[in-house]
Amino acid sequence: MNVTPTTQRAHRHRRRMAGAVLGLSLFAAACGDSSDSTSDSVGDEPTATTAVAQVSDDEMSEGEGEMSDEMTDEMSDEMTDEMSDEMTDEMDEMSDEMSDEMTDGVPLNLSFTGLEPLGADAVYEGWVIVEGEPVSTGRFAIDDTGATVAVPGEDHSSTVAHPEDAEAVVITIEPLDDPDPAPAATHVLAGDVVDGTAELTVSHPAALGVDFAEASGTFILGTPTDGDGNNELSGVWFIDLPLAQGLDLPTLPEGWAYEGWAVIDGVPVTTGQFLDPGAADEFDGFSGSEGGPPFPGEDFIINAPEGLEFPTDLTGATVVISVEPTPDDSPAPFAIKPLVAEVPAGIGDHQVLDLGAGPALPSGTATIG
Repeated sequence: MNVTPTTQRAHRHRRRMAGAVLGLSLFAAACGDSSDSTSDSVGDEPTATTAVAQVSDDEMSEGEGEMSDEMTDEMSDEMTDEMSDEMTDEMDEMSDEMSDEMTDGVPLNLSFTGLEPLGADAVYEGWVIVEGEPVSTGRFAIDDTGATVAVPGEDHSSTVAHPEDAEAVVITIEPLDDPDPAPAATHVLAGDVVDGTAELTVSHPAALGVDFAEASGTFILGTPTDGDGNNELSGVWFIDLPLAQGLDLPTLPEGWAYEGWAVIDGVPVTTGQFLDPGAADEFDGFSGSEGGPPFPGEDFIINAPEGLEFPTDLTGATVVISVEPTPDDSPAPFAIKPLVAEVPAGIGDHQVLDLGAGPALPSGTATIG
């Protein structure tokens, strides 16, 4: 049984009263012995015992009244204190919950299709647009299954502080060590918020703003930097013959560039990045010593990556045009691949081959709350 301070004080008071009653009883007994010898002389006057008993009853009645008042006051004070403490605790809890909600906001649930992992020095970041201004919802990474995961060493919890004001959601690619609190120029996906949900696409104006539906291209196999007639199946050039631009691609916004690739024995090997499909790219690290045509492309003659040998035979390889974030920290093609073609086995050099549409563009859904 739990004993409160009030109960303890009541017990002590009862013990004091019991002691007083016992003392009065003993005194009354003593007076009774002497009353036998004096009863004739005192007549009907009250005896000492009767007087003491009357005093004892009065004191006990008064003591009980005092004890009752004291217990009532103490119990009232205790109940008031307990109710006050309970109300204070509840108000503190409600205040903490409101503070957490104001600080953390509501969850932003993100799901993606076709979005791929980045290199070691880049991360994705979500943003909501509120009154035309971007507000970060948190950084995250994509694993090999396409799921969103925490950036190593960081807590992944995408939230929106003011969901009622969210106009759009934008996904960007940011440096891992990012001193700039503003969004980078590499907006990969975006969508307007409608009833708490945004369908994220590459073609949204706040992302790349294009869907590549009209993209097309041609290429040939040849090695102009290796001299005529040498290893002609070991180079790819995005041209049309007799020496014309081979790619028809939309202009990219800031933060993005095109890149050509040849996937050789499963290994993607770059042909170089470019912005203008009608001009030479900026890379010639695998080419020979002679000059190439003024269009994107590469000969695979020297400096083969580990696991490959140059010169090579590109029949059976896959030729790709990708869209890459800049700066680009990954040696692999990014998820946006508007044009792709398989090089047919048995094809000869300098034959014009068509590029077809690549895989579906990345997309996603952002749900607030």
